[in-house]
Amino acid sequence: MSQDRSASPLILGGAPTPRAALPQLPPLALYIHIPWCVRKCPYCDFNSHAASPTLPEEEYVDALLADLDLELHAVHGRELSSIFFGGGTPSLFSAQALGRLLQGVEQRIAFASDIEITLEANPGTFEQEKFTAYRALGINRLSIGIQSFQEQKLKALGRIHNGNEAVRAAGMARQAGFDNFNLDLMHGLPDQSLDDALGDLRQAIAMKPTHLSWYQLTLEPNTVFWNQPPVLPEDDTLWDIQEAGQALLAEHGYAQYEVSAYAQPGRAARHNLNYWSFGDFIGIGAGAHGKLSHPDGRILRTWKTRLPKDYLNPAKPFKAGEKTLGNDELPFEFLMNALRLTDGVDAALFAQRTGLDLASLAEGRRQAEQSGLLQVEPSRLAATARGQLFLNDLLQYFLI
Repeated sequence: MSQDRSASPLILGGAPTPRAALPQLPPLALYIHIPWCVRKCPYCDFNSHAASPTLPEEEYVDALLADLDLELHAVHGRELSSIFFGGGTPSLFSAQALGRLLQGVEQRIAFASDIEITLEANPGTFEQEKFTAYRALGINRLSIGIQSFQEQKLKALGRIHNGNEAVRAAGMARQAGFDNFNLDLMHGLPDQSLDDALGDLRQAIAMKPTHLSWYQLTLEPNTVFWNQPPVLPEDDTLWDIQEAGQALLAEHGYAQYEVSAYAQPGRAARHNLNYWSFGDFIGIGAGAHGKLSHPDGRILRTWKTRLPKDYLNPAKPFKAGEKTLGNDELPFEFLMNALRLTDGVDAALFAQRTGLDLASLAEGRRQAEQSGLLQVEPSRLAATARGQLFLNDLLQYFLI
């Protein structure tokens, strides 16, 4: 565990700034990581592992609930505004296992009356057959990993579904009672042309999802693609895809509210909005991360044991580490998330979420505004259109 630096002064182009207790705690969410996939995709750097023919569902649910029990002391009296099942491929788990898990969670923490519960799912036929059962459990939002509708591109990405299954997935979701679902779609794929990318996007829009996550393929360390890079489109093509795709989405009523997130009115992902606005979330499951605020002003990040075999080993702890964020780290941590939002956040949220005075950002804001990366708007913290494209450069102004 790192040393607690929560009482250290913040110096950001001015005098030390004291840290206040938080006026109120932010909304609370729960992230549940299910780490297994049928096979590992060559671009994926998430904590996912190829599944054996039989998944240890019962043992893993038991472990998740025991993991949650150890977090309860820090969230007493609070309620969950959202739950997100991520992976891996959570839809590999049976409805029976997920039902027992949700029941166990609700017995431990109260659910908000309008709680959003999202499950990541693959569009394969095997997963589609479970959609109705998932909906009956109270899961009210799906996030379906399409990535592309074109057979050649799906093969290059190592996906196990085909284009027809991808098209059918939206219909199956609606038939199961889901009136709120996201489609995950990538662009900048190996040898992808502008026409290819827009064809994928038009097909996705035709399926009428309430939300689209549309993002560029990037080569991440510790992946097959990193070690054996495919031929990706030239920068000019990538820029053309980005511009034309954003215009197409806007034309069909999908407003961009985050770097790679587009939604119909009122359908932005509540769980992700909480994350990007520096809300709180418990993380349970192999490799899950969490962030919790305490009334005295401490903000703690945690991370869990990464390998499933270790997470399931009773002799080993669930928690792999934790860190109390120091005053010198909070501006960057807050803005790294908030500035991803297209409209940014109300400037007052900085003090509400961090306990630091907004004035502590003054010098960084001045320099970022002069650079043309931050909007000149006293009541908001928001990147300019250029700042959204060069977010890492913008954030440098807020490093201590």
